[in-house]
Amino acid sequence: MPELTIHKKTAIDLGSSPWTLKEKLLLLIWAMTWKLLCSWTPKPLFLWRLFWFRVFGGVAHGKPFIHQSAKVTIPWKLTLHDKSCLGDRVVIYSLDQIEIGEATIVAQEAYLCTGTHDLTHPHRPLLTGKIRIGKRAFVGARAFVMPGITIGDHAVVGACTVVTKDVDRDSVVVGNPAKFLKKNEM
Repeated sequence: MPELTIHKKTAIDLGSSPWTLKEKLLLLIWAMTWKLLCSWTPKPLFLWRLFWFRVFGGVAHGKPFIHQSAKVTIPWKLTLHDKSCLGDRVVIYSLDQIEIGEATIVAQEAYLCTGTHDLTHPHRPLLTGKIRIGKRAFVGARAFVMPGITIGDHAVVGACTVVTKDVDRDSVVVGNPAKFLKKNEM
């Protein structure tokens, strides 16, 4: 079972937000900045998008690529390593930390989700868990990665796969929920 963090504020007061007013304003400014200055830019202007990602506290080692239609919820909770790639319409729901390793590809419309709720509690408090994706991994189109998951180096997550458990290095997983298919021979 992945390690998740309960956010006490939402557990105490149903409907309360775990975010401060300052965080809410920063998120609004981030969303407007991305929409106005980045979402319309052509692919080759990825360094411009990286500039704004870094201005808002995102960590980018080397030259990762962020597609102009990718959606990063909270940039200061995302770390991208050199030559990693967030493809067309990828969603990075970064309520907790997400780290994407060197030369890793997150393909179009994949969804990395660090948040869920405790459905056994009457107030359904927010739970979050860090997602770590190793180097030279591949997350296929429309894959969904749950909170608290680690995907190992050189692992392959097939298209439309739902990852509910950690994926070992050099593994290929497919399906809903993800099941081991074979070792990655690359």
